[in-house]
Amino acid sequence: MSLVTSAMRRPLTVLVAIIAVALGAMMALRQMPRDIFPTLGIPTIYVAQPYGGMDPAQMEGYLTYYYEFHFLFITGIEHVESKSIQGAALMKLQFYPGTDMARAISETVSYVNRAHAFMPPGTVPPFIMRFDAGSVPVGDLVFSSKTRSVGEIQDEALNLVRPLFATLPGVSAPPPFGGSQRTIVINALALT
Repeated sequence: MSLVTSAMRRPLTVLVAIIAVALGAMMALRQMPRDIFPTLGIPTIYVAQPYGGMDPAQMEGYLTYYYEFHFLFITGIEHVESKSIQGAALMKLQFYPGTDMARAISETVSYVNRAHAFMPPGTVPPFIMRFDAGSVPVGDLVFSSKTRSVGEIQDEALNLVRPLFATLPGVSAPPPFGGSQRTIVINALALT
C-alpha cells in the first residue's frame, strides 16, 4: 500500500515517469534493427560433387583428393573438411574471419575448374554455394499420390511447382530430390 500512497501524494512525478518510459520505449523500437535472419557472416563455402555409381573410397581417391589439393591454394582458407558418401562428395571450405567472400567464391570456382581436368570422364560440375542464414530452407513441400507414379510426381514437382516458387522475389527454389531417380553409369573402354 505504500507504493499506492506515495503515487497518490506525488501524481506529477508518476506522470513524468510514465511519459519517460513511453518515450524510451518508442525510441528503442525505432532504433532496434529488425531482421528474421541476421547476417551471420560465416566464412564458409560448400562444394558438393555428385558422381553416380562410386563408393566412398572411390569418391575420395578419384575426386575429393584433387579438390582438396587445389583448394589449399585459395587465399584466406583456414581448413578444408570433406565427407565422401555413396555417389557424392561434400567439401566444406572454412575461411578466416574477415575474408572477402566474393573473392573467395570466385577463386573456389576457378580452382574447381582447374581440378576438373583431373576428374574421371563424365564428371559433372559440382554445386558451389556459400553458407549463410539465407541459404537455410524455411519450408519443404512433400508430394504424394495414390494414382501417380514417383516419376510423374517428380516431373510435376520439377516442371510445374518449382517454376512457381522460383519466380517469387527473394525465393530460391532448388530442384526436388527424392523419388527413385535410377541412374546407371557405364564407362566403355575401347581395347586396341
